[in-house]
Amino acid sequence: MQIELKIKKFVEVETDCLVAFVVDTGAKDSPLPSVLGGKALADLSDELAAAGELTGKPMETVLLHQPAGLKAKRLLFVGCGKANKIGGVELRRLAGAAVRFLRARSIKDIAFALPDEGEWENKLEKDKSHAQASSGSRASFAGLDVARAIVEGAFVADFDPDVYKSHRRDLSLHSLTVVASPARKSTEKSLASTLNSARIIGESQNFTRQLVNEPGNAMTPTVLADRARKMASECGLKCEVLGPKEIQKHKMGAFWAVAKGSEEPPALIVLRYEPSGAPSNPVIGLVGKGVTFDSGGISIKPADGMEKMKYDMAGGAAMLGAMRAIALLKPKVRVTAIVCATENMPSGKAYKPGDVEIAMSGKSIEIINTDAEGRMILADGLAYARELGCTHLVDAATLTGACVVALGMINAGIFANDDSLYDRFHEAQQSAGEKFWRLPVEDEYQEMIKSGIADIVNSAGRWGGAISAAMFLKEFVEDTPWIHLDIAGIAWMEEAKPWIAKGPTGIAVRSLVQFVQDFA
Repeated sequence: MQIELKIKKFVEVETDCLVAFVVDTGAKDSPLPSVLGGKALADLSDELAAAGELTGKPMETVLLHQPAGLKAKRLLFVGCGKANKIGGVELRRLAGAAVRFLRARSIKDIAFALPDEGEWENKLEKDKSHAQASSGSRASFAGLDVARAIVEGAFVADFDPDVYKSHRRDLSLHSLTVVASPARKSTEKSLASTLNSARIIGESQNFTRQLVNEPGNAMTPTVLADRARKMASECGLKCEVLGPKEIQKHKMGAFWAVAKGSEEPPALIVLRYEPSGAPSNPVIGLVGKGVTFDSGGISIKPADGMEKMKYDMAGGAAMLGAMRAIALLKPKVRVTAIVCATENMPSGKAYKPGDVEIAMSGKSIEIINTDAEGRMILADGLAYARELGCTHLVDAATLTGACVVALGMINAGIFANDDSLYDRFHEAQQSAGEKFWRLPVEDEYQEMIKSGIADIVNSAGRWGGAISAAMFLKEFVEDTPWIHLDIAGIAWMEEAKPWIAKGPTGIAVRSLVQFVQDFA
């Protein structure tokens, strides 16, 4: 998809469809739609509003053909709801809903009318309820952030997972134009830079989704490593891949315990971003779970739904997508990514409940459940990141069903052993428009993972399962500032939404990139 910025009057824009946002500034039971985009667009909405066809309610879409006074072939009004309810999450979804609405009608070239500076704030002043925005503050609606959200939301929407269908229709957009009024001429350079950054992040999020979407027979650990090498070569990253011999040489007993059950060899993928002029400290370590297919091993999963376990490498794929964006955006901070890629399969060589495995750090682990394999491979990935000199760690994994039970499919889980590092990530996720909810890693939970025969167990049972998994990982970071992202409930969209297709979401890529940029 090509991204373009135009400084032009909205009525003069030539496009297949111009998109304008509409907010509801009326009372609770008396909607009053108000178009963001000046008088010319507002005049076109008045008749629709009077007829009750346009209310401004969230996700409402009203399409006009050959709108009077406009050079655009069509005009799409997108309802935003109350202005004070719109944050970064919502705005990306609204942009995505517009894109998917138009894609379904084979419209390939669209333009968004960028609200002028102050328009959001003016609508907020007219909204008498003055409730706080659900995601992001009023300040988040500066023009640059709105432009960024539009582009990122459009990329999320312009992705479909049906790549293997023999009669697939390619509905992808050809171009997306963000149109700013002449009053924004002075900000043209910064707007263009913002759109370029948003394009890079959007493309990188979809790169992650492409990896996650591949079936297990097409996306083995070896193939994932090859894709990482290719991306690294294209983007200027250093790439190293450790195979079975190197994994065993480094005494990564926890990783190898999982990997040895499969005929497919594991791969430990290491990517380094080391820009000239960056300080030697900090070094951000991004560690991802890359289980390309998870059968559960000897503790085999139920057959129902097992086909989705190709997505169990979503955490590792998110790290690859984040590294792609980081390499192209070039922040002045060192970053090392480690993706532990393997399958988890049952075989005569597979690890078993009751086994004791020795991790790279020297800790002994009693195996209770072989389906708790993600924390096993991350244990060695985190230890290796520390050995490579990473000073701050973030891991991402589709780790536990317990996190989905706790938070549903709306928020991902986040855990941290350092409050200041958590605060950094929290600010980054808000700016990126992604939803995480903090869960505890308190010392009292340590009792849950104690073993009678080894140092710790790899599964502590049903209660607080997401927390006990995080406590397990905490053992391997020691005093290094660390964040753990459990993305199990968010990495795969179970059903299509107006703004996104069913399938992989690419969750965490945007937040990770923003987090790294903030360090720079």
